Amino acid sequence: MKDLIGYIAKALVDRPEAVSVSEIPGDRVIVFKLRVAKDDIGKIIGKQGRTADAIRTILTAVAAKERKRAVLEILE
Repeated sequence: MKDLIGYIAKALVDRPEAVSVSEIPGDRVIVFKLRVAKDDIGKIIGKQGRTADAIRTILTAVAAKERKRAVLEILE
């Protein structure tokens, strides 16, 4: 899942070298922290948060297959 988030984020931003994804595993919940360059944050969030919601939807579907819950936090 971590690689999937990184792949999607790198495809959206202008500075893919600044993209980093960290994972904080838990019992039933996995928290992913996505960090991008400050000028690319708008591209990840999208208009009215639609792009971020789409990424979260994909992440939720993948996590459901593993019977876990995933949370995505977008950081500067």
